[in-house]
Amino acid sequence: MSLPFEPSIEGLGESYWDVVEAAVFPRTQLRFRNNALLRQLGLEPEAVSDPDFEGAYGRFEERVPLLALRYHGYQFGTYNPQLGDGRGFLYGQLRDRTGLLQDLGSKGSGTTPWSRGGDGRLTLKGGVREVIASEALHRLGVTTSRTLSLIETGEDLWRGDEPSPTRSAVMVRMARTHLRFGSCERLLSLRDPQGLERLLRHVVAVYYPDVAAAHPAPDGDRPALEHQLLAFYAELVRRVARLAAEWMAAGFVHGVLNTDNMSLVGESFDYGPFAFLDRWDPSFTAAYFDQTGLYSYGRQPAICRKNLQLLQNPLAMLLARSSMEQSLEQYASSYQNHYRFCLLRRLGLTPNPDVDSDDRLVSATQDLLASWPVAYGDFFTGLASTIQSAGLPQEPEGLPVVLSDGEAPSREVWQAWRDAWWWQTQASEARAASEPEASVSERLRRWNLSQTPTRPVIESLWEPIDQEDDWLPLGTWISSVMQA
Repeated sequence: MSLPFEPSIEGLGESYWDVVEAAVFPRTQLRFRNNALLRQLGLEPEAVSDPDFEGAYGRFEERVPLLALRYHGYQFGTYNPQLGDGRGFLYGQLRDRTGLLQDLGSKGSGTTPWSRGGDGRLTLKGGVREVIASEALHRLGVTTSRTLSLIETGEDLWRGDEPSPTRSAVMVRMARTHLRFGSCERLLSLRDPQGLERLLRHVVAVYYPDVAAAHPAPDGDRPALEHQLLAFYAELVRRVARLAAEWMAAGFVHGVLNTDNMSLVGESFDYGPFAFLDRWDPSFTAAYFDQTGLYSYGRQPAICRKNLQLLQNPLAMLLARSSMEQSLEQYASSYQNHYRFCLLRRLGLTPNPDVDSDDRLVSATQDLLASWPVAYGDFFTGLASTIQSAGLPQEPEGLPVVLSDGEAPSREVWQAWRDAWWWQTQASEARAASEPEASVSERLRRWNLSQTPTRPVIESLWEPIDQEDDWLPLGTWISSVMQA
């Protein structure tokens, strides 16, 4: 596991991080390894043993410095300056096979200056849940971090939200960056515009090369820097809008959309109290402590927009707020266009040149799911299973109700959706006949899960681990998700 790490964030200077040491655990036992990510990093999985993983990502051998990043954030609307990496650190940064810089970051690896009295540990169940979330979201086309490894560490932990004592683990994720909106908010709190400029120049150069190339900003050229940073903010708005659309189409609720959980590259990461929808319910919340429903499923697009607006506060040390507001006005259209694309993809379709017909199908799908008490993910899985087993029907009437168990949908609502979907499949198949495009059946298989990890499903995967140390059900589920 001797990888060519780059001192990228280290080069910013020590005011952005603290050097920390990893905890020493009673034992290290590898429970999950992501061979797909090894390949992405240019390694052959056969050449990397389980003890290699345990030494590198359980005992953190021969890797220094380990950096706990500093940041602030708005947590449920209240500003908190006492944040930072409290139970993890930046393990290292390196290029993947495509040349993109990737972060390896730990979770549950011990206390840091920002632990705020916590033990710096991660429960094994919390680690299992993050594996499930990241792999499911990746399969569903969400821009997400992924889990590289999960190692059980042999400690008993006491938690108020899990039966205790519970087992402990340390996890390593791969993400594009662990810099976040809160990294900028901290610099506003410190009244450090020079530090913010240094940070943003780094972010643009590393993660927005197209912006850097189109809008060069030599040192000392303030108008050029402002032009570049406005272009960066506009692109971040677009990325975050698209991420929110991906969550909504996936039926995913992040749970804690504080500004310290918003990545400066628009990537989803850090899965604590997440949940996948059981049935369509805009008021559904993932965190038991979200008493007001601030971060409910239906509010996620608006919260992401609000967080982008809050980011203007630190950026205003360098940019005109009016110009940033103009960029933020594009959020709604970016969100709607990408949501349409993502939902159509789950329905086995590609965008139609006639956008109005696509919008009618999207509305019909939402109406059907809102009026029919069917599991959100099961609807798409049922549609995929029906078409894969029987093929596309020759007429709209040939498509049966895709889920026969439980309450049937309203006849009128079902027929409205069925007819809209069927006509779109005909147009899609006609385009596929003349262009190199996947069939409806192939897209349905690719962009849907055979089993959505709702809370009951996660419990069914966790219980064998908890009761009998049986990892086979989880391994089988992960294998089914990875078979895209």
